[in-house]
Amino acid sequence: MSDLLIREAIPDDLPAILAMLAEDTIPADRETNPADPRYRAAFAAIAADPNQLLVAAEVDGRVVGTLQLSFLPGLSFRGAWRGQIEAVRIASDVRGRRYGEQLIAWAVERCRERDCFLVQLTSSNPRIDAHRFYERLGWAKSHTGFKLKLREPN
Repeated sequence: MSDLLIREAIPDDLPAILAMLAEDTIPADRETNPADPRYRAAFAAIAADPNQLLVAAEVDGRVVGTLQLSFLPGLSFRGAWRGQIEAVRIASDVRGRRYGEQLIAWAVERCRERDCFLVQLTSSNPRIDAHRFYERLGWAKSHTGFKLKLREPN
């Protein structure tokens, strides 16, 4: 169906992943210098956790998409697991080619393989286009999210 290759991210993918995060963030100043060692430390922590998966999607050797997939155990729904999708990004110059749709479908399939009860994600309120994208894929707005900022990033 496509030339999109979806795989676990490797450290060499970080510059491309960070560039996608930086080009499409709310607030705009959320990301910093890609050489900041905290990014490598976060990558190592994700890679070391069997319930975390940082994904790179590539076309012709170029990383054009990413997401983080977390598997969350819970007591609710008789001990059911959930999949949590975060930080979905597709490089701006390749949007509209259904790479995002394929990336989300891939993540949902990984959740099925892990026998998750459901998959969930959040999307910032101003991201109206992203909301339409998820709804087109069959996702339902079901909850209102809240965040409590505890500190400024270091």
